[in-house]
Amino acid sequence: MWLANQWNDYEILDTSGGEKLERWGDYILVRPDPQVIWNTPKIHKGWRKRNAHYHRSAKGGGEWEFFDLPKQWEIHYKALTFQLKPFSFKHTGLFPEQAANWDWFSEKVVRAGHQVKVLNLFAYTGGATLAAAQAGASVTHVDASKGMVTWAHENARSSGLEDAPIRWIVDDCMKFVEREIRRGNHYDGIIMDPPSYGRGPKGEIWKIEDAIHPLVKRCSELLSDHPLFFLINSYTTGLAPAVLAYMLSIEIGKKYGGKVRAEELGLPVTETGLVLPCGASGRWEA
Repeated sequence: MWLANQWNDYEILDTSGGEKLERWGDYILVRPDPQVIWNTPKIHKGWRKRNAHYHRSAKGGGEWEFFDLPKQWEIHYKALTFQLKPFSFKHTGLFPEQAANWDWFSEKVVRAGHQVKVLNLFAYTGGATLAAAQAGASVTHVDASKGMVTWAHENARSSGLEDAPIRWIVDDCMKFVEREIRRGNHYDGIIMDPPSYGRGPKGEIWKIEDAIHPLVKRCSELLSDHPLFFLINSYTTGLAPAVLAYMLSIEIGKKYGGKVRAEELGLPVTETGLVLPCGASGRWEA
């Protein structure tokens, strides 16, 4: 398991009863987590002194209950600064477990010794984009949601990366990839963090089990002659780490050699010393 254990501004304090107790900077949140199937005593004082609580509805979805939480606040990861705010379906605008991947590819960018071009697909609020830019890469950030791209740009300003070489693109990821192939553009590193299900800006339907392999296959045509890395993230429980590794092996490894690994991502739990699994990642590296 790859652990995101370098945070100072974030931690999972405890887990119980289908929920996790988290500290995001100065604020305590309670959010549901499908991996927390145990029901242990909620002894930690944070359970009673939470700033907000997202309640999952039995009919699907849910809603926030706020006690004392600002509309927006910030947390830091190393040199990066992220603006957070609670929005629909329990999210805050950041997936802290991804820091394990940020550190992995950032080291590769730094060690490359030349300007590295990175493509970040389904780029959300820009965690991976900013980590790559901070390491010295030029990044193309693509997401179908204009609101998410705007939020990512705000995080870039907060991190002092407003003038970094980042292209901000609002587009359907597959359509963008197809256009980049026709343009003859290439990248040294590709990152993708696809949703299980989603829609593009014009209503295009995305189902990961149907679309992920064709996308990886097309993205392999965008890699440069000497690429550095390819990263796939998945929060879909039906896609085991081995599935990600297999796709990378047949589409990237066969052409470029290198090494493929896939593992679960995890976050340590302060109260118990256990590790909460948070999805899977597949990594190819030269």
